[in-house]
Amino acid sequence: MFFDGASNDLGHGIGVVLVSPEGGHYPIIAKLNFYCTNNVAEYEACVMGLQAEIERKIHILKVFGDFALVIYQLRGEWETRDSKLVRCHKFISKLIENFDKICFTHLPREENQMADVLVTLAAMFKVGTDVKIQPIMINLRECPAHYFSVEEEVDEKPWYHDIMHYLKFQQYLKQSSENDKKTIRKLAMNFFLDGDILYKRSRDQVLLRCVDSAEAWRIVEEVHEGICGAHASGHMLARQVMRAGYY
Repeated sequence: MFFDGASNDLGHGIGVVLVSPEGGHYPIIAKLNFYCTNNVAEYEACVMGLQAEIERKIHILKVFGDFALVIYQLRGEWETRDSKLVRCHKFISKLIENFDKICFTHLPREENQMADVLVTLAAMFKVGTDVKIQPIMINLRECPAHYFSVEEEVDEKPWYHDIMHYLKFQQYLKQSSENDKKTIRKLAMNFFLDGDILYKRSRDQVLLRCVDSAEAWRIVEEVHEGICGAHASGHMLARQVMRAGYY
């Protein structure tokens, strides 16, 4: 369990990240609508996390926090003198009795980033009492969306038809504007036509065969399923397609 708390000019917030043995991450966030010091906010965050673990019937727990004062006080290595913190410390001591084994570990702030982000969000964001916010889901995207965008060819002509027509006949399509002609001339410099097969010159001058949307879908599916190696995703998939000689 990772916890963090903050009290500043923006507001007061606490955040907890519960981590399962399988690696699942479950964030919990709360905004404190009462004034408190930063020390109290840290204790409140720890309380929220412990209560959540008790509800999940967890009996063995590792607790991580980046605020040394709270961690070492809970470990009994530092004395708790502040009257406000004494009450918090006693309350947590009662919660600890619900666990068969529990340990508290201090870690650098940069290793507690997720809890820190939750705290910042809680402190800054103003939430009305009648507002319900669903859990935040964070997805990982390893490449821009257009990497896997294979557009439909509405006119039944491949995306490179204009370029291929220009290289083959040294002519532009009838509907081409002056701006289109300028763009086609510029693009054509990086393509090579061999009979009816068009190739794209890569940065290292390797020729990549241009494919239409139907063939592109088939190639992406094959590479993604691992025909060209291990199961790939993201940017690596796009690179594998190009290494296979396609564009």
